[in-house]
Amino acid sequence: MDPYTYLKRIEHEFRIAPGAAQALIKSFHGEMRKGLARRKSSLKMLPTYVGRPSGNERGTYMAIDLGGSNFRVLLVTLKGGGAMSRPVSAKYRLDKKHITSTGQRLFDFIARAIKDFTCRHKEVADKHVEVGFTFSFPVKQRGIASGVLKSWTKGFSARGVIGKDVVALLKEALSRAGLDDVTVTALANDTVGTMVAGSYRDTDCDVGVILGTGTNACYPDANKDMIINTEWGNFNKLRTTRFDNEVDRSSRNPGQQIFEKMISGMYLGQVCRFIVLDLIGRGLLFPEKRPAIFSRPYMFTAEHMSLIEEDRSPSLGRVKEFLSSNGLAKNTYDDRALLRQICRMISGRAARLSVAGVLAVITFMDPALRRRHTVAIDGTVFEKYYGFKNMMRQSLKYLGGIRARRIKLALTKDGSGAGAAIIAACADSA
Repeated sequence: MDPYTYLKRIEHEFRIAPGAAQALIKSFHGEMRKGLARRKSSLKMLPTYVGRPSGNERGTYMAIDLGGSNFRVLLVTLKGGGAMSRPVSAKYRLDKKHITSTGQRLFDFIARAIKDFTCRHKEVADKHVEVGFTFSFPVKQRGIASGVLKSWTKGFSARGVIGKDVVALLKEALSRAGLDDVTVTALANDTVGTMVAGSYRDTDCDVGVILGTGTNACYPDANKDMIINTEWGNFNKLRTTRFDNEVDRSSRNPGQQIFEKMISGMYLGQVCRFIVLDLIGRGLLFPEKRPAIFSRPYMFTAEHMSLIEEDRSPSLGRVKEFLSSNGLAKNTYDDRALLRQICRMISGRAARLSVAGVLAVITFMDPALRRRHTVAIDGTVFEKYYGFKNMMRQSLKYLGGIRARRIKLALTKDGSGAGAAIIAACADSA
């Protein structure tokens, strides 16, 4: 069998037709209802105690953002009328010792970073500062400034934090650092921050989505005017392929975050890697050598996939250069074209699944799509992956029909920063 015929078989497994999308949406709604009723569900549907902003909030607020390899501190001035200053920010690199040691070590590092930032910026030096804390991990919130960590994700494993109130742990660290003038007034994750940042500027914004290393979505509960954190990365009522199952089995958390493993930046390269290895094993791709970049887990990334898809040159010269620099100097045009086709198949499915998730959340609020909806989206996959935004917009038309024209997908950069500051302002004015 030639490689293109074999790949065509695989492509059938990755196709998301309108009927399949509707079935997914129906299952998603069922999981949402169960989660809200506190019944067993793959969607946690966590209350956040945060509502939508009015757009008229004013003042200078600090935001801190913990959710990846960099811890960030930001300063934002809200001017009302949906306007804000350009955030002043600083990044502090988290080492492995900070995220895998003890909770005290992690939170002491955060407190030291905040102290460094306040000393460097006269707007907050020696002044009372109110802070919005973006904490992008599954948390059961008990109030706008209180939340218990349910589980670590993204490689974090600091001991003594799961089951504890992360705001209380931060307050203790701030006290140890002598920062008694710093008050944490609000806790939110990056998804909620993204929606709040979008809502501050656009009153039609009622969904927040993260499409980056991880993925999540939130929306406002109509009855309580409270934003609900779906934790949609764990949605598991999905038709998976054998390659998805291999990604799941080889992950640190098998059986969990199935939706995330099909659409997020952390795992797209892994799905591609297992398909490539399958073709190599059948003698259909790179017959002379098994390259290390596809042999080692997580070495081939979504960023590499984007680079490959972006190459529109007749000879696929950039793909050739990429493969040559990774030990495949004798790659052929067919190798390069096949690899690009595999990447496109995986990213295309990710875009359609993301849109199906968006449609599920919106039609849960507005079944007939009678209103306009803006979806605030942040994350490197949506922002930087070649063609991903366009694939999502095309998928919206394909899967959502004519009424999907009422849905706008809006890049909302740094929602986890500016959004946290806005949430702090909302808490301050409550």
